[in-house]
Amino acid sequence: MLKLDECWVKSILKGTKSINYFLGEQKMSQRTGSISVNTADIFPIIKKWLYSEHDIFLRELVSNASDAITKRTTLGRSQNQEIPEAKITIELEKTKKIIRISDNGIGMTEAEVEKYIAQLAFSGAQEFVDKMKKSGADTKDDIIGKFGLGFYSAFMVADKVEVETLSHEPGAIAAKWTCAGDTEYSFSDSSKTEVGTQITLHLNDESKEFLDFYKTKEVLDRYCKFMVHPITLIDLERKSELEKELEKELKKEKKEGEEQTSLPNPEHAVAKINEIGPLWKKDPSTITDEDYKNFYRTLFPYDQEPLFWLHLNVDHPFELQGILYFPKLNPNKPITEQSIGLYCKQVFVSDNIKHIIPEFLGMLKGAIDSTDIPLNVSRSALQGDPNVKKISNYVIKKVAESLKKLFNSDRKRFEQVWPDIGLFVKYGCISDDKFDELTRKFVLFKNSEDKLLTLEEYQNEIPADYKEKLKDKVIYFNKDQSDPSLRKQLLEKGIHSIETDNYIDPHFMQHSESKVQDEKKITFTAVDAEIEHLLANQEVGPEDLKIKDLFNEFLNPTKEGEDQKDTFKAFEVEVKNYQDSKALAYLKVDESSKRMKLMAQQMGQAGFQFPLKKTLVINPSNPLIKNALKIWEKGNKELVDKLCHHVQDLATISSEGLGPEDKDKFVTRSQNLIEELSQYAIS
Repeated sequence: MLKLDECWVKSILKGTKSINYFLGEQKMSQRTGSISVNTADIFPIIKKWLYSEHDIFLRELVSNASDAITKRTTLGRSQNQEIPEAKITIELEKTKKIIRISDNGIGMTEAEVEKYIAQLAFSGAQEFVDKMKKSGADTKDDIIGKFGLGFYSAFMVADKVEVETLSHEPGAIAAKWTCAGDTEYSFSDSSKTEVGTQITLHLNDESKEFLDFYKTKEVLDRYCKFMVHPITLIDLERKSELEKELEKELKKEKKEGEEQTSLPNPEHAVAKINEIGPLWKKDPSTITDEDYKNFYRTLFPYDQEPLFWLHLNVDHPFELQGILYFPKLNPNKPITEQSIGLYCKQVFVSDNIKHIIPEFLGMLKGAIDSTDIPLNVSRSALQGDPNVKKISNYVIKKVAESLKKLFNSDRKRFEQVWPDIGLFVKYGCISDDKFDELTRKFVLFKNSEDKLLTLEEYQNEIPADYKEKLKDKVIYFNKDQSDPSLRKQLLEKGIHSIETDNYIDPHFMQHSESKVQDEKKITFTAVDAEIEHLLANQEVGPEDLKIKDLFNEFLNPTKEGEDQKDTFKAFEVEVKNYQDSKALAYLKVDESSKRMKLMAQQMGQAGFQFPLKKTLVINPSNPLIKNALKIWEKGNKELVDKLCHHVQDLATISSEGLGPEDKDKFVTRSQNLIEELSQYAIS
């Protein structure tokens, strides 16, 4: 069950002479020994530092069992020997506080146990201890694996460990090795008759949770679900109880002659762990869409069906296999970093793989399996590992290529899934230069008529009469925060604008403007800022300037003794006489200050009162504005005051909307205005 030296196994496979620990037919005598390390506190160090999660002992011991079976199978095939069906069994005995892990793998002789457990496993022990002491007391979470000490993870949960093993060598004698958590061990006779290894853990009081059938099943499902050889978990005491219940029920059935309707459920005592194989090991050409979907349901049983997927398979310059799924986003469920499982030879290692898979790929789900990701170093060292960097770049490239392929081959399908993948793609463009280079060309935006198109397609659709005016510009509006009347006026001229959000798009726009691709510069400009450059303006006359003055009088009043130029203005007032425009007024917000405010909000500074430069643009040709001027000239300033504020409110509602306090004021002002107008009408 324990891992043999790899060179030793290779030498057997090549048919060369190997070290032979064959002990003949001699009777094994009981003897004791001492683990050859100079550090007296090695076991306390192991218990504290070996792994941050103690349940990993199951992964380590079952992995060793699987390796032992694989080695026996490989040797058997090379020597034309009949090999029994592989099996790994984990047995629980609650009363005795025992976990027993058995396999029918290659087994070991006493000499091999001595070498591979008592000696080789501790060849790096001193280095391990020194490293842990130097790294300080708060770094245990950074440690993934340790210098070949996997077997000794058993001592994190056990006060005593017994290893009984029988080598596959002809005439080998079974050996039993016992260690009580210190550097002393003993060998004694074993009654084991089947080739393989059995490890018995006498659990300490802190680890009794692993005697619970469902707890241990959960751990095995997590780490060993896709391992090669069959794994069975058995609760011996519960199994015995169920068998007695079954026997009792069968006797009752036989005696009463009644049909048995409710037999005890064996699933409460016996569980097959790895009945579903790792789909990523199969040839993609043999896998159906339904196979991929079923595998996704196995990994994420509570998720909706995935949108599409990517099968990874590379063997040079590194080995990597896996399947990455693009999930349908659930707005009520946050995206976590724990949706891609990292496996090594089908054994689960971690779901914290931020140093291997870039953060922007965190929305993807699935599994990757690689033997080239170092597991015996700290996670911080992964960032500098060349293989990890190559794997990361490969995954980024393959994801980008899969998106590009879908865009080019099935544009309709690409547009259907865009609402779910758009955030991820834009974030990827901002985060990674290579991904940006490959994918920015097919980032989609929705235009004024709800059509999805790329930025290049948008610019190609600009009417010829406006090509020179717009040049490299892209006109946009914030979703639910833009005056629809302005967009309608542009659309009448054949000019579209694209819809953006307040989350990822401000960052994407800034990124696209600063990082030019293919020498094509892009500048994003808001509808309210650009419309004055596109629509024909009539000259502003003296009457129009009076309108500006009256709005400034009521909306930006000068305090007594204060100069007009020193007055703080909530917004500027402009008069624009657009040809054929029926709009009342609109708000124009300074582009740079608007973006800075949005980015500040994204960085968690929503409470910061960022000053926005706003301009209220008045249409002097609108009948309401003309009437307000006439009423003002007649001296009814109170009514004009209400009309000016009402125009301001309507412009704000049409663009960014009103805040809670402003809504209350709007309702009050509107009631007062309507009341006065109704009185004015009947007087």
